[in-house]
Amino acid sequence: MLKITEISKTFNQGTINEKRALCKVSLTMQDGDFATIVGSNGAGKSTLFNAIAGTFITDEGSIILDGKDITFEKEHRRSRMIGRLFQDPLMGTAPHMSIEENLSVAYLRASAEKTSFFGKIAQDFTGITAKERKVFREKLSLLNMGLEDRMENPVGLLSGGQRQALTLLMATIVTPRLLLLDEHTAALDPATADKVLDLTKRVVQEKNITCLMITHNMKQALELGNRTLMMDSGRIILDIQGEERKHTSVEDLLELFAKNAGAALDNDRILLSSEKAV
Repeated sequence: MLKITEISKTFNQGTINEKRALCKVSLTMQDGDFATIVGSNGAGKSTLFNAIAGTFITDEGSIILDGKDITFEKEHRRSRMIGRLFQDPLMGTAPHMSIEENLSVAYLRASAEKTSFFGKIAQDFTGITAKERKVFREKLSLLNMGLEDRMENPVGLLSGGQRQALTLLMATIVTPRLLLLDEHTAALDPATADKVLDLTKRVVQEKNITCLMITHNMKQALELGNRTLMMDSGRIILDIQGEERKHTSVEDLLELFAKNAGAALDNDRILLSSEKAV
């Protein structure tokens, strides 16, 4: 369970560039919750993810993950519990390392005990055993992209879609307590984006992972997962789920945003995706 209580963050305090990025944000996610997040640029979506991941320490409030207070935990320690994918397919992997080396590093980072799949102490990712290679191959085959036959290839040779699929596998190779998806299909072509999104839904559902996903697609925001959040000016202004969500259309969502934010949504990417979805 994720419990965020009144976290706030102001950047460049006391200067002309002072910016209140998060304003007393509170959010509770139950185990297995999958919430989509929409909002204009600067609404605080990625800043919220950065706060959860430990990119910076919040000015106030608390972040509890599975009963553990991680409010002041270092980012590298949180990465053992939190998986994260970014919009840019180039992030999250080491391009000059092979596919199997990237997978090995991901496992070691997520493993608090720093042990291999088979219990021995792993000294470094270069000592990949035959058994570990077999496990990696089996997991890669589930992606249906042929990557299991390219395990020694540098990740930099992969396409954007292949790289995002690999990054998703790396983020979930040890089931994380929380998965953060920051528009992870936005930079992909539509066909590849759909494939990565289908893979995401399958992995999240099979492993019952608590997940937060930022999207600019209003239709996706209502169809994926079990909750829809809307952010504006560093605040969560809408949180719908259950029967209310089932009967909410994209047009309803835009009206609710305008009502709760005090102004109509003015993000072109979101509005264009909404026009296609209505």
